[in-house]
Amino acid sequence: MAVKIIDIPDVGPVQFIKSSRSRSIRLSVTSKGVRVSLPHWVTYTAAVRFARQHSSWISSQLQTQAVSLLTQGDKIGKLHTLQFEKVPQATDLRAKVTPTKLIVPYHPSETYENSEVQARAEQAALRALRKEASVLLPQRLAKLAAQYMYTYKDVSVRNLKRRWGSCDSKQHIVLNIFLMQLSWEQIDYVICHELAHTKHMHHGPVFWQEVESMMPDARMIAKRVRYIQPALQPTKSATALDDDMAY
Repeated sequence: MAVKIIDIPDVGPVQFIKSSRSRSIRLSVTSKGVRVSLPHWVTYTAAVRFARQHSSWISSQLQTQAVSLLTQGDKIGKLHTLQFEKVPQATDLRAKVTPTKLIVPYHPSETYENSEVQARAEQAALRALRKEASVLLPQRLAKLAAQYMYTYKDVSVRNLKRRWGSCDSKQHIVLNIFLMQLSWEQIDYVICHELAHTKHMHHGPVFWQEVESMMPDARMIAKRVRYIQPALQPTKSATALDDDMAY
């Protein structure tokens, strides 16, 4: 695996990684920095040009990463709202995950911005996302598989760092808990993508024909999803809940 770090104006240092697993140029921004993965046959010049073309998006993502504090009222996934609660000094500080709330306690000597309080909130948020994903994603997968007449061996949900889902040659499907932060249209795209892999273990034309037979707008949705980093991303509004009632 070849790695280069190149400084790009208005962006800063960017890590370029050539990998045999890469099939296209992929851009990601995390708290650890900016990363571009590229196939061996793509030149660094082309990858740098690609990063420069997306410099505005990179800058906005870096700003989001820099202001990543979890705050009162944040919406986590489809169902949960974050609630910080000041408690007496001797009270247990374990966070609680209810069907609709994440209750994160903190002592009077702390504030919710403290790293220890934020760590408790983050762990509670991940628990909530896993809880939602474990219930909602297998249900949605089963519904779409029945609708389009696909079969699969089993499904599990995991905290994946780079992929939204996977399907192996034995038809074991894995779905990312962070899918609960996407729109239902985007979630359905990822599920249909993995269902198509139960028949085609590649991303060739036949594979995309399979996906588009389920979702005609699949390629357009795929372009949007490709630039969303699987990570904890709370929102300030409940718009993501608007289409939940249909499920």
